[in-house]
Amino acid sequence: MATGLIALLDDVASLAKVAAASLDDVTAQAAKAGAKAAGVVIDDAAVTPRYVVGFAAAREVPIVGRIALGSLKNKLLFLLPAALALSLLAPWAITPLLMLGGAFLCYEGTEKVYHALWPHRAHEHEVKVGAARADAPEAVLAFETEKVNGAIKTDFILSAEIMAITLASVPESSFWTQATVLAVVGLGITVVVYGAVALIVKADDAGVALAANARPASTLFGLRSGGAPGAAPSGADRALRPLSQGFGRGLVLGMPVLLKALSVVGTAAMVWVGGGILIHGLEEYGLGALGHAVHDAAEAAAHALPAAGAAVEWIVTAAASGVVGLVVGAALIPFVEHVAAPVWQRLRGTRGGAAAEAPRAT
Repeated sequence: MATGLIALLDDVASLAKVAAASLDDVTAQAAKAGAKAAGVVIDDAAVTPRYVVGFAAAREVPIVGRIALGSLKNKLLFLLPAALALSLLAPWAITPLLMLGGAFLCYEGTEKVYHALWPHRAHEHEVKVGAARADAPEAVLAFETEKVNGAIKTDFILSAEIMAITLASVPESSFWTQATVLAVVGLGITVVVYGAVALIVKADDAGVALAANARPASTLFGLRSGGAPGAAPSGADRALRPLSQGFGRGLVLGMPVLLKALSVVGTAAMVWVGGGILIHGLEEYGLGALGHAVHDAAEAAAHALPAAGAAVEWIVTAAASGVVGLVVGAALIPFVEHVAAPVWQRLRGTRGGAAAEAPRAT
């Protein structure tokens, strides 16, 4: 009896070790995949705040929450099953889809650069491809819903790229490991991105509150209500007030700069991540000359500056990938304007015409 119990406990311990090893493996693979998707994550965090511009402060966090919920649905209900189905049924399709996503990132990033350099021409391009919208509806709720839906559609593209990068990072893993890694990365990235976005969009309101608060110590320790009306601030309030009010004014003045910097970083991330995906995709098909050239240039730069070799190698690789991304994106802008957009609009027109004829047939 005792021997059987010891054997059972030994089996349980062995299973626990296997489970722990599997958990460690999933965690490590999720961290690795999340790091590879970092460029897209940066862009996601940089893009989302613009969807809450123009709304009342009380609606900013609820709007971010609605977008975050839509992002989770995108990742867990649609993209995760689709990624697993591809892995099981058509693994050969992962690289082409990843490259299509990379080309989309190159196009989006280069279009932002185009808009910054030639805003009038870029606006004409947006009108031709149907990106420009009519005036917003008068109803605030309808306008908010339109904005949220637009953000969720944009998130779908970025989330698809994140999930594809994640899946490509764990190609040899079991089905359940892939599913768990995809779910962990999707959930973790959504929490990080939209948590950061919520903090960003509310930072200026927090700054205003800090700058206007003459009793920061009393507020911090919940003592404000205990003071008599009109009473002078305490010594702790007077000591802390210059620091808290200066920090608040810094937040108010610094947030526009941060948002602009995030926009620049997001655009750069789109271009270099997209270019890097295309380079690696070409290597998968035996076209490695461009990838070897980038690798050799990065290694040469790292050897020239050995004190910061790893950083220099990364910078050169990202810069070269960015150049590739800009070239591809610049080629796609006229293609989208003169070929893809007219075909898409014609298809939509045909579909709309068929829908309009349907009631007559009845």
